[in-house]
Amino acid sequence: MLAETDLSQEKHFFNKQRALKVIENLQKRNMNGFCADNRDEALSISMGMVPPGAAVARGDSISVEQIGLLEEIVKRNQNKVMDPFKTGDDGQWVEPSGRQHMMRDTFFADVFITSSNAITLDGKLVNIDGFGNRVSAMIFGPAKVILVVGVNKIVKDIEAALERIHQYAAPVNANRHFLHHHGKNFASLPCVKTSECADCRQDGRICNYTVIIDGAMHPHKGRINVILVNEELGI
Repeated sequence: MLAETDLSQEKHFFNKQRALKVIENLQKRNMNGFCADNRDEALSISMGMVPPGAAVARGDSISVEQIGLLEEIVKRNQNKVMDPFKTGDDGQWVEPSGRQHMMRDTFFADVFITSSNAITLDGKLVNIDGFGNRVSAMIFGPAKVILVVGVNKIVKDIEAALERIHQYAAPVNANRHFLHHHGKNFASLPCVKTSECADCRQDGRICNYTVIIDGAMHPHKGRINVILVNEELGI
């Protein structure tokens, strides 16, 4: 007898079809797309894209942490790793005074790993940044960009992407920085207090740079690689 309450297979099929549609449209935009059934497969695909000896930089990303990508790269001990977002057991950033310098060094990395706030069905990457280091490196600098993206971030269009970021991803992320990283600047943010975006002008505002990546010019074809994971990942 079928378990009517278990819809995991149906959801997996539905999400995979959406992911395949996104991947098809990414290819049309000179970006690569890959479909992973789970985070273990995503890790395997990602590691295959990071050659030994390559300098690797990380943009802030829960998704990258969830599949264990940076940890695996470090454990392999064959790559120089730049991680401005490395934290100690107390949640504080390990090198607060050197973070800005490390973020600038990111542009000279061979491989940049991070995620995307949202991705549209027609293959556009939509992101909002506080410092701008993550979106800048996505656009230009590192020779290869690897984005680990859960299927929960697939949206219909740019309007839906911006809605998702402003009304969900940004408030949750700001709260993460306040609770986990003890960032004092985040305490007064309206989205931290109410979980709703108020288009504030606070010092700790994390919605300063809005970037939509429509595609890549032909010389940069295949530079951006999106791994769509058939799981809910990240924020």
